[in-house]
Amino acid sequence: MSWLWAIIVGLILGLLARAILPGKQNIPLWLTAVFGILGSILGNAVASWIGVEDTKGIDWIRHLLQLIGAVAVVGVGDMVWQSIRGNRNSGRRT
Repeated sequence: MSWLWAIIVGLILGLLARAILPGKQNIPLWLTAVFGILGSILGNAVASWIGVEDTKGIDWIRHLLQLIGAVAVVGVGDMVWQSIRGNRNSGRRT
């Protein structure tokens, strides 16, 4: 069941990251979920590194770091995806 939650949270974080980033990201939905999962893992690692422990309530700092990680991973991942696909400037204004 934890994999299902990871996919759902990854998809939500990936979609939020795509909404925050300017311009159009030309990555498929499955890759958005993968990037969201990776961003969530990155955010959790940073949260552990700076000493954010689990709290009794909602871990707002951890969730914010997960979102920041997802934005970073989606941004970099989109550039890598476009360079692999050969569409470096597709959908972007220069």
